[in-house]
Amino acid sequence: MSAPVSELATLTAEQVRQGLDARRFSAVELAQSALEFAQAENPKTNAYLLFSPERALAAADRVDRRIWAGEDPGPLAGVPVAVKDVIVTQGVRTTCGSRLLEKYVPPYDATAVTRLEQAGAVMIGKTNCDEFAMGSSNENSAFGPVRNPHASDRVPGGSSGGSAAAVAQGTAVVALGSDTGGSIRQPASFCGVVGVTPTYGRVSRYGLVAFASSLDHIGPFGRTVRDAALVLRTMAGRDECDSTSAFAPVPDYVGQLDGQVAGTKIGLPKEYFDGLASETGDLIAKGVDRLQKLGCQVREISLPATRYAVACYYIIATAEASSNLARYDGVRYTKRAEATTLSDMYRATRGSGFGAECKRRIMLGTYVLSHGYYEAYYLKAQKVRALIARDFERAFSEVDTIVAPVSPFPAFKIGEKIDDPLEMYLSDIYTITGDLAGIPCMSVPCGKTAAGLPVGMQILTRHFDEIGMFRLADAFEKSGGFAG
Repeated sequence: MSAPVSELATLTAEQVRQGLDARRFSAVELAQSALEFAQAENPKTNAYLLFSPERALAAADRVDRRIWAGEDPGPLAGVPVAVKDVIVTQGVRTTCGSRLLEKYVPPYDATAVTRLEQAGAVMIGKTNCDEFAMGSSNENSAFGPVRNPHASDRVPGGSSGGSAAAVAQGTAVVALGSDTGGSIRQPASFCGVVGVTPTYGRVSRYGLVAFASSLDHIGPFGRTVRDAALVLRTMAGRDECDSTSAFAPVPDYVGQLDGQVAGTKIGLPKEYFDGLASETGDLIAKGVDRLQKLGCQVREISLPATRYAVACYYIIATAEASSNLARYDGVRYTKRAEATTLSDMYRATRGSGFGAECKRRIMLGTYVLSHGYYEAYYLKAQKVRALIARDFERAFSEVDTIVAPVSPFPAFKIGEKIDDPLEMYLSDIYTITGDLAGIPCMSVPCGKTAAGLPVGMQILTRHFDEIGMFRLADAFEKSGGFAG
């Protein structure tokens, strides 16, 4: 008997495994139901760019065969997973939300995808995203914007808005996104789900189409902290295909969710609480009060270099983007424009293939790397990045974790900020510092505004201390914090 649609929208990874063990449904039946449900619901949000039924059913069949043979099917057995379309998938189109890669079919899988499928996960489709992961609203996709499941006239956040929307809508149990300046945490906040940006190097970037290589992370979305922790545990660890992946051992995150948070020292950075929308600030304050009731010790701290973070980030990120996007020239694997000379073909291909936001970032990045401006902009930004990292080091010598807002405001209306790039960039003001420092951080729901819009609370910890981050988030969730 297949899982009913109403159940699909609320299942956790643990409940999927329980259902398989109890023979309430098979992995194939669950995959078929998940595909049908996702395809039926997708017109409401445009969260998925394409579905992968053949791959999903083949993966589900492998899970069923392992169960029938009495073998361990894996920690994610039968779990429907959605994958952001900047993460390559063998034999399944990977477009990066761009017309340039509209027909590109990769010949290999990203390491993160390989590890999830080896653990029994079932990939049902690829999710919509801002073009080449460049955006804060998911309005920059060449294939149309994603709509927030909580309010169809609002953005889901970006650039991983499709993955966040899929989990919030109930069409995937967990999903993969990528985060360069907040592109997991911000959409998680806007859509009311859990989103995790692990320590830089914790998860292999092999197979992640590069935006800014020194800032890019792959991370999970989930309905619960436990699901997000399980997915991260499954895909984390050293990968010989990625020289930047860390040798650090990967703990059992789920096994250490013991609820023991009394005495945890939490820092509230005063720079993060300036300019907050009143409802957002009120919900974060209630979340902090709840943590105090759990026995946490709260104190104000300062991260003074935060005021330089937006400028620093958009110099470094655009510089790396201009370099990484140079490969899309029409010669190899992209769409090619017709022209009479090679230079004209380059110009026509990139001019017609890239959207406005990509062009804006390429031009800015090329400028800051150009002769005469490199030291004035790029080199100075790298020095500021070091100051931001040093701020966190000092803070973590005094506190165990940092709690802050994810965004100054809840999900805004589609089209509201699209013509004001600076205003759009400022929506990432609280998330980019974590990426610049390379520390683990996550967004957990902490309630909704009067209009029913979710608000996320951000938790940040020192390098490779995802356990401390998950433990605090899990205790907050179990105490009822997600409901506000």
